[in-house]
Amino acid sequence: MDLEVKGVAASPRGQAELSSRGKKLSQGWKQATHGLRPADVPCLDLGKLGSSDEEDGDSYIPYSKRFPRIGPPDSSSTVSWGTPLQTPYAQHHQIQQLARKHCQKKMELSLEQKTIPENLPSPTDKYKLKYQQYEAEMKEGYKQYSQRTAEKKKNNAQSQESSRKTAHKKEDVAAERRKQTVVEQVMVDQLSRAVISDPEQSTNIGTYQRDRTFADLGTAPLRFRKRTLHETKIRTRSALTENVLSNKLRFDGRILSRNGRDACRELIGFFFMYDTSLTVYEYRQFGKNRTNALPFIQKGVYSHQHGQRKGQQYDLSDFYVGANLTFLSCNLSLPESIKQNPILTLRVTNIDEAAMDILKTTSVGIKQDITQQEIDESRVFKVVQGILKEKLSKRGVRVVTGLGKYFRELDRKRDGAFSKAVFKRALTVFHLEVPEKDFESLWLILDDNCNDEVDYGEFTRAIIGEMNEYRKAFVRKAYMKLDFNKTGSIPMVDIRKCYCAKKHSRVLSGDATEEEIKSSFLETLEDACSNSGEVSYCEFEDYYEGLSIGIMNDEDFVNILRNAWGI
Repeated sequence: MDLEVKGVAASPRGQAELSSRGKKLSQGWKQATHGLRPADVPCLDLGKLGSSDEEDGDSYIPYSKRFPRIGPPDSSSTVSWGTPLQTPYAQHHQIQQLARKHCQKKMELSLEQKTIPENLPSPTDKYKLKYQQYEAEMKEGYKQYSQRTAEKKKNNAQSQESSRKTAHKKEDVAAERRKQTVVEQVMVDQLSRAVISDPEQSTNIGTYQRDRTFADLGTAPLRFRKRTLHETKIRTRSALTENVLSNKLRFDGRILSRNGRDACRELIGFFFMYDTSLTVYEYRQFGKNRTNALPFIQKGVYSHQHGQRKGQQYDLSDFYVGANLTFLSCNLSLPESIKQNPILTLRVTNIDEAAMDILKTTSVGIKQDITQQEIDESRVFKVVQGILKEKLSKRGVRVVTGLGKYFRELDRKRDGAFSKAVFKRALTVFHLEVPEKDFESLWLILDDNCNDEVDYGEFTRAIIGEMNEYRKAFVRKAYMKLDFNKTGSIPMVDIRKCYCAKKHSRVLSGDATEEEIKSSFLETLEDACSNSGEVSYCEFEDYYEGLSIGIMNDEDFVNILRNAWGI
């Protein structure tokens, strides 16, 4: 191609042809750039148009052999006659792309620098009014939206609260039905053991013995006669009726035990006024559909087996929330896990206040005054607990769980009883020093049998105190939900799955994440467990016993349990 151009330019005719072609190219250039201002079109380096097309991704347009690669015949151009040049079509296409890029840059600059049009006429009153109406509508709409959002939040909170109250009501109704079922079972059991058909059942022994002999010579022996209910004489102390048995006090109780299965037994007791006897029933569920109320402690007259009233019979003044009822386990038909301790202690958790008021008004000489010795014992407990209260306020969970683990590791005999020296050493280890005088007074109260041994649960309750029965009811409910198989221990895997920290106060305030709260809880609980893979009831209760020390309001404590375990 280059040889052809050189050959053409060597002759005069070829030079004329080249000049005419150059004129045509210059005319095409002018037509392509017609309508563009110099400021809009930048100076082009025609020698680089080929590379620019390649960068833009344009397809390569082959050069025609008819048009030689020459530049425009412009004297101001810096391109020599031997510079390669594209066709006019390619030039026009390139110019359009450059112009498009230039316009895009100008639009971007105009967006960055907000231009305010000048010399615009002021808006009329009509458009001002429309704008004011539009602004008022927007404000009113935003206000209504805010109100709707607040109402939705309020309704959601109310619905959650109402659903929670409904669930609580259902639980209360179910609990009341269980109690009513137990009451009916007690009435059936007691009336079925008494003879109420024969009006002469309470006659004297002589008449009863005389009836067993022949009434006269014409009467056959009793064993040969047809026996009916009215002819059968059964000796009873007195006649029982439903009215007599209805004069009773109903109370709920739990066993003070470190065994989770025994501690979570649902016990309902009855104290009868006509003979000052009592009985305790257990409400048990067999499978999903079968429930039954079974006697746990048979009906009888019992007396205190521990404390200052040891040997005295139970009366109406011994029943109140938080009272302890003690029994000799060897004299009762109880499970073997309970018989390991010679004394069975029942804690009264709830009481029928309406029945108590009626019995107090109808009974005479039942109420007993608190003795001076009991007042002194209560004062000693308060003094010791007051000394340790400040020390336990900041590290209650660690101390209570640590004490429980410490005593369980020392309990080789599995009876929970320790000497005075062991308790003193434990208080020193956990930095819970008590003045010697107060400690001796406390020990005299606890060691009423004078055998130099005290149960460590009783000791810790005396020096630290314990949460009220309202809080403990929710702790037991949470544990019973986790221990659905009633085995007395919960695998740590189930604890990890069920524990929820989404509604924890620190998570809601943003001070900690949900994972941090959960890890802290699991770490503390694992440290308190003797077996890292399982959590027993006493370990679970010790954790919340220590947590309860720093929480004054009962509802705050209950909400912690509800949010964590969904009860």
